[in-house]
Amino acid sequence: MPVTQPPRVVRTIGFLLASFPLRIVAFVLVLATTVLGIATTMLWIGIPILITATSTARGLAGVERRWVRTMLGVDVPPPRRLPHGAGLLLTWQTRLVDPATWRELIYALLAFPLGIVEFVAGIVSAAVPPFGIFVAPRIGAMHGALALSMLGPDRTARLEARTRQLKDSRARGVDAVESERKRIERDLHDGAQQRLVAVAMSLGRAQLKLDVDDPADPAATAAVRELVGAAHADAKLAVSELRDLARGIYSPVLQDRGLDAALSALTARMPIHVDVKVTVEPRPPAPVETTTYFIVSETLANIAKHAGADRASVRVTRDDDTVVVEIIDNGHGGASVRPGGGLAGLADRAGTIDGVLTVVSPAGGPTVVRADLPVRW
Repeated sequence: MPVTQPPRVVRTIGFLLASFPLRIVAFVLVLATTVLGIATTMLWIGIPILITATSTARGLAGVERRWVRTMLGVDVPPPRRLPHGAGLLLTWQTRLVDPATWRELIYALLAFPLGIVEFVAGIVSAAVPPFGIFVAPRIGAMHGALALSMLGPDRTARLEARTRQLKDSRARGVDAVESERKRIERDLHDGAQQRLVAVAMSLGRAQLKLDVDDPADPAATAAVRELVGAAHADAKLAVSELRDLARGIYSPVLQDRGLDAALSALTARMPIHVDVKVTVEPRPPAPVETTTYFIVSETLANIAKHAGADRASVRVTRDDDTVVVEIIDNGHGGASVRPGGGLAGLADRAGTIDGVLTVVSPAGGPTVVRADLPVRW
């Protein structure tokens, strides 16, 4: 389900309160082993003690990464470490010059005094809700940023990862555009183009009738009228198909009135009942709106064709950084993201703006299609 503000505040306050015992244990273990290891280095016993200190800091850092991800929603990937050779001495020497080791040690020591401040802020936030609503999330955001900078990859690794992400996003964007072009071409060829060919043929036959047959002949007049009527019907169908195709590319209502009105108009044309709820203030950027509309439109079309559902719901919400789209149906389930499939195309479309699409569809249903779309790049 979409993440709303109150649960985030509650989790952050829980993080501020429950982290304090961890901070005490980490501070005592890391400080004691580090000091003892440095003091006994000249006796050689200090080397395994220092390795224990670094191993303890590494293990505690792993716990902290999972804890921050669970409670604050901040993903902190592990850092890239220097490779080391075999043997205790080489291991210690490599860890000694590895920046990740020092960042983890400093974090374990720094987190204790910060934990005291955070613990007090957590108590005040729990006792005074207006204070907690405004202050706790900001403290949690600052702690998440600190954890990411000290326990995550260094700046070079982050830039490399971002570069790979942008390359993948660009490739998915090119593939999505090419797939969309082919779909439009196919729809034009199989739909409106065939209708217009039929119009031309019907009008040509009517013209031939007028040129060859006696205009005063009632049978000829009736035949011409029938041909013109058929051409008129095909022309109306072609116009309707072109309108639907243009609406599928970009809805004018979306541009003028936003997602709420556009999705309401879209679902009103569906053959099944669709419940819609849109809460996206302030209005997201145009690429996010277009991607959201496309994902909802294509997913509902797939539901109508393949899911065997008679009800569906669409929920679109926004927090500070993300628009969350959820489409749920009560069909028979079994949907999956397969290469070349429709859902894979939706995942690629979401990926063009660094979004992520997930599908949960057990046999027997229900099916949940969720897209998390960032509003900043």
